[in-house]
Amino acid sequence: MKYLLTCAAVLGGLSGCAAEPSKLQQERSYMLEWIGERPLIDNSHLTLTLASDGRAYGNAGCNHWFGRYTLDGEHLAFDQIGSTRKGCAPALMEQETRFLKALQGVQRWDVSATEQLRFWPAQGKPLRLWPEED
Repeated sequence: MKYLLTCAAVLGGLSGCAAEPSKLQQERSYMLEWIGERPLIDNSHLTLTLASDGRAYGNAGCNHWFGRYTLDGEHLAFDQIGSTRKGCAPALMEQETRFLKALQGVQRWDVSATEQLRFWPAQGKPLRLWPEED
């Protein structure tokens, strides 16, 4: 949110920010805010980056995760998802499991009216993300 307000205030009447939040960008990190129906545990930091070579990776809250993705227009899918195997508090591990499972169910993406990036499964609520500030 801070990114959007700063961008709007600084650039005002210009044509937009260099990193447009209304587009899914490769080589840009995104920070997760919600997994489906639930927000994240306070102070947990889940991230996602889509590399231009089809690799996806980030922090799952406790472990580093990695996998492959395909992007075709609004269609987005993740597969071959894995992670490191560090153990954390049970609540963080449960959240991490939900996140990685939700990623595997993603079928499309869009941007909300508030410029939030959403990854949608076939059914249910989306993963909701914000671009990380540079």
